[in-house]
Amino acid sequence: MTGAGFKTTKDNEMNVTVLSRVQRRVMPQEVVTAALLVIGDEILSGRTKDKNVGFVADHCNQIGIRLKEVRIVADNESAIIGALNELRRAYTYVFTTGGIGPTHDDITADSVARAFGVPIDVDQRAVALLRERYAETDLTPVRLRMARIPEGAELIENSVSKAPGFKIGNVIVMAGVPAIIETMLLAVTPRLKTGPKLLSVSIRVNAPEGQIAAPLASCQRAFPDVAMGSYPFFENGRSGTNLVLSSTEEGRLRLAKADLIARLGPKLTVSE
Repeated sequence: MTGAGFKTTKDNEMNVTVLSRVQRRVMPQEVVTAALLVIGDEILSGRTKDKNVGFVADHCNQIGIRLKEVRIVADNESAIIGALNELRRAYTYVFTTGGIGPTHDDITADSVARAFGVPIDVDQRAVALLRERYAETDLTPVRLRMARIPEGAELIENSVSKAPGFKIGNVIVMAGVPAIIETMLLAVTPRLKTGPKLLSVSIRVNAPEGQIAAPLASCQRAFPDVAMGSYPFFENGRSGTNLVLSSTEEGRLRLAKADLIARLGPKLTVSE
């Protein structure tokens, strides 16, 4: 029915379409978060120096995932399960490194299975991958430990040594060897949802933190949506500070940077 005060079905459909387009344009993108759970007695003892945190953090930042927490636990089942359950409830994703090798103290896969309440056994998909590297006679019970995967998990490709990682729920389980974790993280990335990328700019100030603390704090109050941090350095006998500003909005980041430089004033030597 048409007439004053009434709209045709076609008009209504057009309005719904326009409204939908507007909503998609103004709705903020979802912030995708993650935690990294580093597993291994060797990390806590200092025998092995962790080289994975920086790579995971940098990769997450590049693809639009905010790494919010890094936690290190021993090769202890209750510690792994407790940390994993806490982190997977708090963040979009949990990445784990370490503890999926062939030795008796590699208990990550078993701990993850218990955390999810699912059985774990040798997975024929993983065995097929190991056969690409090992002869049948070399697939010993010890090596087959690397093919034990929790029920319902997706495999993550390992192009270095073939023994796969796996993804179950929002938990991504990877090896601890840097070269292997890099290939695994790249392999699983297309399966992850991502959010807006965090952009950063830096300002080098040839002054100690004590001199820039007040203008930095006032700028932060003026731009609460822009993260600001100060990182001191000592170079050629002089103290200085690198100021880093981060935001997902390029325009806000540009304004905040200009505002901070103005607040620092002409007495401080600034390089960008």
